[in-house]
Amino acid sequence: MAALTDHGDDTDRSDEWAQMRAKHLHADRPPSSAQGVHHLALLSSDVERTIAFYQEVLEFPLTELFENRDYVGSTHFFFDMGNGNLLAFFDFPGLDLGPYAEVLGSMHHLAISVSPEKHEYLRGKLKAAGVPIDLDHETSIYFRGPDGERLELLADELGEMYGQSVG
Repeated sequence: MAALTDHGDDTDRSDEWAQMRAKHLHADRPPSSAQGVHHLALLSSDVERTIAFYQEVLEFPLTELFENRDYVGSTHFFFDMGNGNLLAFFDFPGLDLGPYAEVLGSMHHLAISVSPEKHEYLRGKLKAAGVPIDLDHETSIYFRGPDGERLELLADELGEMYGQSVG
C-alpha cells in the first residue's frame, strides 16, 4: 500500500469537501434504517488457510461453517469480530476467480477496531506469522489477508477515527 502522502499532493479539495459537508451533513440527521452490518462476505481460495489466519493469527473465533445455499459444494463460514459483527467467507471450488483486484465498487480495505493493547499484541502476532505490514501509521496497521484482501487494525473506538467522531 502506498504511503498516505503519495497521492494527490498537488490537489487541494478543501473547498469541495466543505461544500459537500454543508450540503449533506445534517445536525438533525434521522436515525439509520439499518440495525448494523450483519456480516461482510469475502472470497476465500483455501478454507483451511483462511480459518488459520483469521482464527489463529487475528484471534477471531470461527462461529459457523456450512454449505452455501447458492452454490453446491461452496463453503460459507463466519468469524466473530466482536459487538455482534461477523466476517464471512465463501469458497467457490471449480470457479477460476483470479487474484484479488481493487476495482470501482469493490472493497478497498476492511478496518477493524481493536484496543491499543490488542493493536500492539496483534502487530506482534502478524510479524511472528511472517505477514508483511504494508503501512504502519500511528494507530493503524495495514496488511493483507491470505487472498490479498486489504485489512487494517485501527486502535480507535468504534465510531471514531484518529480520536475524532465519525459516527
